[in-house]
Amino acid sequence: MRLEYFQMVDRILAMDAAAGTVTARCEVPRESPVFEGHFPGHPLMPGVLLLECMAQTGGHMILARNDYGKMAFLAQADRAKFRAFIVPGDELEVHSKLIHEGSGYAVCDARILKDGKTVADAEIRYRVVPFPSPELREKMLGFVAAVGHPGFDRGETP
Repeated sequence: MRLEYFQMVDRILAMDAAAGTVTARCEVPRESPVFEGHFPGHPLMPGVLLLECMAQTGGHMILARNDYGKMAFLAQADRAKFRAFIVPGDELEVHSKLIHEGSGYAVCDARILKDGKTVADAEIRYRVVPFPSPELREKMLGFVAAVGHPGFDRGETP
């Protein structure tokens, strides 16, 4: 993860875009300026960044479902629950499952696991729109390649 840059997903472990499922790995860095203030002497991953992990994981799947031509922007989070503290060095597995898509929106159920136990979950709603600029699309395709979308071939993607 690169917290300062809001790059939360380190690796896509599994994805079935047609079925609307994705699993990602997110490794909490051992050091980050974020932990200097949250909290001094007792560093904890902020809940808002855990929510972002879930949102980005589902966003990767929605991007693939739309043949990398549309981007999912976080629009709403409902029923978010944070069940355990996440600390520097923790390895997280993030799951997201599509529960609705249509009319420019998508909704996913997401959860974060640590050591096989659920530590956070939420329902995430996205606004799904064409990329607002070619530059953003290219940058996102770079992230897609870096995190290892299954079957992604940058040379053949529209």
